[in-house]
Amino acid sequence: MKSEQKTIFLQQEELKSYALTEWEQGYINWNKLDELLEQLQSEVSEPPKNATLGEGLQIIEEDSGVSLDRAAFTINFLEAFYKGEDSSIQVPKKTVYARVDKEMLKEITRKKLGSYTTFYNSTNKERSTNIMLSAKAMHGTVIFPGEVFSFNKTVGERTEKRGYKKAPVIVKGEFAEDIGGGICQVSSTLFNAVDLRGIQMIERFTHSRSVPYVPPGRDATVSWWGPDFSFKNLYNEPIVITARAAYGSLTVEVFSSETVEHFQDK
Repeated sequence: MKSEQKTIFLQQEELKSYALTEWEQGYINWNKLDELLEQLQSEVSEPPKNATLGEGLQIIEEDSGVSLDRAAFTINFLEAFYKGEDSSIQVPKKTVYARVDKEMLKEITRKKLGSYTTFYNSTNKERSTNIMLSAKAMHGTVIFPGEVFSFNKTVGERTEKRGYKKAPVIVKGEFAEDIGGGICQVSSTLFNAVDLRGIQMIERFTHSRSVPYVPPGRDATVSWWGPDFSFKNLYNEPIVITARAAYGSLTVEVFSSETVEHFQDK
């Protein structure tokens, strides 16, 4: 737990085992100490949780994490090592702050840069489920200046275990059924929302035949083992994506701060 103070107890013989070979007795084996540091890091580490968006633009606050203070622990360990006695060694921690906090989200949800809406048949429960799951996975994603957004990395693999259903997909110009069918509508809606001057398209592929939810040539097909849709943020400020799918309507919007401007060409 973050508030708990952890200590480890090392007997004299254990401390000696961190020394180099006999003829170099008294010098620390830094490789072995690094192994101990890695072990302790895995035991005490709690990653921070970024602030994110709930319903609409409702902000869910961040939560800081903790990490091993490697420099402070090394000093504590060396003091015990050179003392050469049974020792209890404190394992100091340091706070790890979230990269995205509520103040940042407040700032970068002030100005709408882009928006796009598509529609789907809500009575098709399997396809609707896939659209809603992938939209939810994308909602609240923050992309910093110069960073690349990947649809596949953000949404993750579409599997039955994660709730995705079998629904129609287009494979080599023909209709078939596969897990996650329908998510290309989400990636295509996103493409149209982020088709802005400050966004550089990195990877986008169109379907092998036209799709009904966007105009011809305005789609972005994705597949976990195949094509991805990715783009780079060329603005001077972070941008945040919102996505909402309900009642047969899918809307993707892009926001940033009031001071946002396009600042680079590549």
